[in-house]
Amino acid sequence: MQAIVIGGGIAGLALSLAMRERGLDCRVYEAVPEVKELGVGITLLPHATRELAALGLEPRIREVAIENEESAFFNRHGQFIYKEPRGKFGGYPFAEYGIHRGKLHRILFEAALALSGADRVLTNHRCVRIDQDERGVTVHFVETSTGRALPPVKGDIAIACDGINSTVRRQFYPDERVAFAGINTWRGVTRRPPILGGRTYMRVGSIETGKMVIYPIVNDVDGAGNQLINWMAEIRQPNVSMNDWNKPGNLADFRAIYAGWRFEWLDVADMIAKADMVLEYPMVDKDPVARWTFGRVTLMGDAAHPMYPRGSNGAAQAIIDARTLAELLRTTRDPVAALGGYEAARLETTAKIVRTNREHPPDFINIKVDQLTGGKPFRHIDDVISQEELRKISEDYKKIAGFSLGSAKSD
Repeated sequence: MQAIVIGGGIAGLALSLAMRERGLDCRVYEAVPEVKELGVGITLLPHATRELAALGLEPRIREVAIENEESAFFNRHGQFIYKEPRGKFGGYPFAEYGIHRGKLHRILFEAALALSGADRVLTNHRCVRIDQDERGVTVHFVETSTGRALPPVKGDIAIACDGINSTVRRQFYPDERVAFAGINTWRGVTRRPPILGGRTYMRVGSIETGKMVIYPIVNDVDGAGNQLINWMAEIRQPNVSMNDWNKPGNLADFRAIYAGWRFEWLDVADMIAKADMVLEYPMVDKDPVARWTFGRVTLMGDAAHPMYPRGSNGAAQAIIDARTLAELLRTTRDPVAALGGYEAARLETTAKIVRTNREHPPDFINIKVDQLTGGKPFRHIDDVISQEELRKISEDYKKIAGFSLGSAKSD
């Protein structure tokens, strides 16, 4: 059985590793000519760490990541709302890590090369079309760097891991568009002293008046004890155009929103101004679809269930997709049946997360407090809402997203 994996991002490489661990053959075709450590930060929640640990990658991740101790919520005036321990500090069997996305990608890429060989993980291949019949699939590629057509590749099945703008998904849903609800984001990294002890994931403010997600991703980045801090600015605005993808961000587009955000524990305005780099992204997803699998072709990761980058769950769900399909391919003699079983196991679970990230994301805690206070400062959070109520909001999201403490301990 020969599987063709289209896309060598987190989903595609995790699938390659999961299949190789089970003695299954596949080839990965990645569009970029060269894999580089690009991008900003990503959080690996305990259920993502569990999957990566099963692939033997956690020691390498631990070397370059920061283990989160807690998650903390603040309003836009810098006032404390709620916090909770995370990962092993919260009783989970696995850690929660903040890591540079490029470093995580590099770890997966090098592991896939080592396990499969250079002839099984190929770059500079951009998929333009898939054909299939009762015998197999034929995938057509062009060389990304030149645009010239490459020889078509034949296999038994194809798994599209080519992201939210998936070429393969577009074959089956040609009229589909991303869903944009007026929320734009800007992501940056800044070198500065540790914040709140250096192991805290922070959510500050809400999307209606300006929100920041802040967490460290590299320790002692300069030999002087500074950390590399990942941050994401986010706001909903009426009648705005959608940001571009991975385009350099312009501070003038959003800096004024955070000009007054100078707290005792962090000067947000200064952190933004001193960023090493800023990129802009739109906050988009796609409506859940009725099917991912079409004969010998299926979708995975962001190609299957693109979701808002809230709750740090997109990568986790992609890695779980990979393990689920690899195991079904191992245990099911018919690979087409395995694709159907994978869809049945994962489609509705991820659809619930997509909908929850839209309606009741983890930062609903901040939104709820803003609603109760009219966005104004409070004397003490207990005058507004109890810690028990805030904890319930957090736990309800974790249950839907698949990383509640109870589910983690039962796995």
